[in-house]
Amino acid sequence: MYDRILVATDGSKLSKKAVDSAIKLAALCGAELIALKVVPRYPQSYFEGSIPLSVEDVAKVEKQWAADGQETVDAVKKAGEAKGVKVKAVLAKSDIVSDALIAAAKKHKADLIIMASHGRKGVKRLLLGSETQQVLTHSEIPVLVLR
Repeated sequence: MYDRILVATDGSKLSKKAVDSAIKLAALCGAELIALKVVPRYPQSYFEGSIPLSVEDVAKVEKQWAADGQETVDAVKKAGEAKGVKVKAVLAKSDIVSDALIAAAKKHKADLIIMASHGRKGVKRLLLGSETQQVLTHSEIPVLVLR
């Protein structure tokens, strides 16, 4: 059915549900699981009244974000391997999560993308956006959305 499943995670409670389901599906299909965490780049523009960070401080922040992201995907790898699933832990650096997710799915030749959605509606959806909606709209790979 599926040979390679990509699961997007940010370490949140909601994404952990998607990870658990992805591990179960991968085990059922005998598929490899790609655990992806998209790490943002430090914003280059500064808010009014904020103190700009030095290049070294920006590098420290980005390094910490990458370390936290690695910890997140390593936890997925550990959980998957405990269930007998081969897991590849992947970090992507991008400010546009949906584009990075779709690009990673293509790069790793995923048959399926699994991700969570908060299910926001109305003004919250308009203001906060929906990475899930962007992936659903632009992906050529099937997407399984969990809430």
